[in-house]
Amino acid sequence: MKKHNFNAGPSILPREVIEKTAQAILDYNGSGLSLMEISHRAKDFQPVVDEAVALFKELLNIPEGYSVLFLGGGASMEFCMVPYNFLEKKAAYLNTGTWAKKALKEAKAFGETVEVASSEKEGYTYIPKDYEVPADVDYFHITTNNTIYGTELHADLDVNVPMVADMSSDIFSRPVDVSKYICIYGGAQKNLAPAGVTFVIVKNDALGKFSRHIPTMLNYQTHVDKGSMFNTPPVVPIYAALQTLRWIKAQGGVEEMQRRAKQRADMLYAEIDRNKLFRGTVTAKEDRSYMNICFVMADEYKDLEADFLKFATEKGMVGIKGHRSVGGFRASCYNAMPVESVQALIDCMQEFEKMH
Repeated sequence: MKKHNFNAGPSILPREVIEKTAQAILDYNGSGLSLMEISHRAKDFQPVVDEAVALFKELLNIPEGYSVLFLGGGASMEFCMVPYNFLEKKAAYLNTGTWAKKALKEAKAFGETVEVASSEKEGYTYIPKDYEVPADVDYFHITTNNTIYGTELHADLDVNVPMVADMSSDIFSRPVDVSKYICIYGGAQKNLAPAGVTFVIVKNDALGKFSRHIPTMLNYQTHVDKGSMFNTPPVVPIYAALQTLRWIKAQGGVEEMQRRAKQRADMLYAEIDRNKLFRGTVTAKEDRSYMNICFVMADEYKDLEADFLKFATEKGMVGIKGHRSVGGFRASCYNAMPVESVQALIDCMQEFEKMH
């Protein structure tokens, strides 16, 4: 039976990325050594990092004056690295979900923080719109996609202060005006690579301006100066990321990824809205995520939730159970998700509807 991978992360990757990485793990570049056992300083690995950086800059149209880093620690490490490097007096945060709230919590240890708006009391069912960002903050932090509750910012915000963004789950799914940001970061295990590497896009002239001592490994300048090679980087995930970046370029770039993302989301949301058994969880439809499509059984059919999960699983749907904190269902539709898998889930929902 064909499996349809809707896991929220680690998540689906293009099949050719998996195959090429698997081949390199068996024998890297005909060397007789595995990718897992070569030195990160080997002469034939440095081109992997160089090309990955170049493709990041090309696909996202990153302007001059920015560095692309490949680090460890996941996005959760960046929750403290960002304020360590950029928070001198005050920072503003938009609280749109679990990960945004965690980023805010970490920043409080480094200076004054302002929560400009929050949708927490309403279960993060929308993204706040009417708020003011103080003009005197060092940066304004946003989380562009809410993986757990299923909301997403579909365009860059217009504010008059430097922005920092966690784009873990929607990077390369739409064009981004990088010039609006001093830092964009994310764990790679949703739209880029297997778990183990974190990407950071950082504006060079925003670094080194603050008085505090920054531990060496937590200082972005350390990694800029050493080209992500200050310590041993996660070699295999970086190689897989390069293969994904090549795949995105070959498919038509981020514009094509955006078109596919909207196509998938429109199909599945249309079925959720039509099917009497289900309802979407995001109250503001313009905020519905293209990446993580969250829904539950309609109230009168709540007792069928376990039955549908079992039915869908038997039909080959993998990873559609909602996050443990919210329940229901979540279909994560990242860049590598084929439209055929979305159609298979829709067919599954329709078949279950006929049964009940």
